[in-house]
Amino acid sequence: MDIARAAAGLFVHQGLRATRAEDIARAAGVAPRTFYRYFATKEEAVAPLYSLGAERWVDAVREAPAALSPPQALEHAVRQTLTPGAGVGAASWEGARTLIRLAGTSPALRKVWAEVCHTSEQALADALAVRGASGRRAGRAAGCAAGSDNVAEPPPPGPRLRFAAATAGAAVRVAVECWAASAEESPQALELALANLRVLRGFAWDEALGE
Repeated sequence: MDIARAAAGLFVHQGLRATRAEDIARAAGVAPRTFYRYFATKEEAVAPLYSLGAERWVDAVREAPAALSPPQALEHAVRQTLTPGAGVGAASWEGARTLIRLAGTSPALRKVWAEVCHTSEQALADALAVRGASGRRAGRAAGCAAGSDNVAEPPPPGPRLRFAAATAGAAVRVAVECWAASAEESPQALELALANLRVLRGFAWDEALGE
């Protein structure tokens, strides 16, 4: 993560084009060969920071109160993740904004951003599947006597649940990209994401979770 933070700092303060992999290695206090052991390009160096934000969003969905429906859990997670000052300092918030903005101007950095978003969608589908499986187990437990302690793993997300996760991921991605490209204050990202997620309130969640 030290290399990722060093890369982000240089990208923000001196620009992506002016930054070399060797500059990042020097700022991180490592040899260039160490840099290339982990990253093939300078743009890939910030992937861990993109991933950190995506993981916070997925974790917030996974940890949302069990009583919340899937769309409520998604909206709850967005509030946990995109509310200014909620676990992320102002400097980190603005740094993330700059990195997301840069992804819109650099094809190489856009590719890194897109790969992280795609991975996040897969993780989100898994998190929603686990929530659905937990809800079904709770429902069975309420109507049955205690049985075996063995708990089956949830099945892999089906196509409808993967579609829902991709839609939710796109809703948040588009919101933060629009916010990053604008001059608006940070609450705009939260407002846009919540507005975009409303399309999933009428989604056939029972069918998707029952696949």
